[in-house]
Amino acid sequence: MAGAATQRVPGRALAGYAAGSVGTGGFGTLPGLVLAYYLTDTLAVPALLATLVVIVPKVWDVVIDPVVGAVSDREARTHGRRSLLMLVGAVTLPLGFVGMFAVPGGLSPALAALWVTVCFVLATTSFSLFQVPYIALPADLTASYSERTRLMGWRIAVLALAILLVGAGGPALRDAGGGGAAGYLLMGVIVAVVLAAGMLATVLGIRGHRAVPEADEEQDLRRSALQGYRAGLAALREVRPYRILLVVFVLQAVATGVMLAAAQYVATYTLGSESALTFLFVALVAPALLVMPLWTRHAARVGKPRALALASVLFAVAALSLLVLVRAPGAWLYLPVCVAGIAYAGMQLFPLAMLPDVITAAGRARGGTMSGLWTAAETAGLAAGPGVVLLLLGATGFASSTGDAVVEQPAAALAAIVVAFSLLPAALVAASLLVLRRYQEPDPSPTAAAPLEDPL
Repeated sequence: MAGAATQRVPGRALAGYAAGSVGTGGFGTLPGLVLAYYLTDTLAVPALLATLVVIVPKVWDVVIDPVVGAVSDREARTHGRRSLLMLVGAVTLPLGFVGMFAVPGGLSPALAALWVTVCFVLATTSFSLFQVPYIALPADLTASYSERTRLMGWRIAVLALAILLVGAGGPALRDAGGGGAAGYLLMGVIVAVVLAAGMLATVLGIRGHRAVPEADEEQDLRRSALQGYRAGLAALREVRPYRILLVVFVLQAVATGVMLAAAQYVATYTLGSESALTFLFVALVAPALLVMPLWTRHAARVGKPRALALASVLFAVAALSLLVLVRAPGAWLYLPVCVAGIAYAGMQLFPLAMLPDVITAAGRARGGTMSGLWTAAETAGLAAGPGVVLLLLGATGFASSTGDAVVEQPAAALAAIVVAFSLLPAALVAASLLVLRRYQEPDPSPTAAAPLEDPL
């Protein structure tokens, strides 16, 4: 662990930490991008039933994340590391992930939905074991405000690359495998291997770095995992910057989840090409690889909150312009999607760079519980995206199918697809901006007292 505020994080730990974004970015992106469409257009699961499939595992995630955070804090206090849970999550994730796309042939839509739900719950559990301690790591690796920004810059750069490769490469693998059930299975196996490799690289990269809280922050080592809920909720209640930042991040996660879940439907039913999803996704994510250093330098000049506000405004404007697709579908949409991608890079970078600052101000002994609640809220937000899209489709008469042919959809469903891709994300990000106005950066000193109760 970096002991001084000016000590730089070693290269191995920096690279190892960044590599974990291959797993977190890939798992956070691909199910949200293709799972809803896989259920409705390959397994013939009705849209309303598919809503439960994508939401139930995320509800489970919300339940277990604070528990995982408490166990992670106990591991850090007892053994000076958080890597054991991360290792278990990395090696078990492929089982559930592949299972999601390995539904046996001949099952009814209801049984297929149940199969996917069970496997998704298993995969989500494994992911939580890795993700929760992973988010708490920056505050353990360094006490330096600038070094945490450097850590996050590298992490988000790798995250953008992982999202691009998995988000664009996953559907491409599906299409290369012939589409349908066989194509999805091929995609699931290859992507699962990639996710696990990135997560294991983090476990190896941080080996030897100790995660020890300050002496005056030692807590009862016998604290039960169930108290993780209380600790996380106490942090939410007592630490105003954490509460505001979490609300902002969740609103933006819902916006991102809605747009990603709608993208495949836009490709198929608005642009008339299922494979257009790959190009849509590249247009959204590829700009992040180019502009991430620019966002980092901009934040150094104006501060992270103001940089996040600029990125959010840019995203909302670009998303809102896509509403024109209702009347004029066409290739022009790639330009505003690219602009949204530039903004998306900042929306990913700055909340995650601000979180370690908040954790340090609140006390690093609470890092696991705070990151556990953060992960639970993020997961719920991302899950809400596909759920909202499926509810919209179900309410507007969308017809599910087995993937043998593209079914003609009612005009209301076609309009709902565009609204989910444009107006809804723009409105959610606009709402997050109203909340962000109340955010004040905490004292960067590791010993700073946490801001106490203040209404949001």
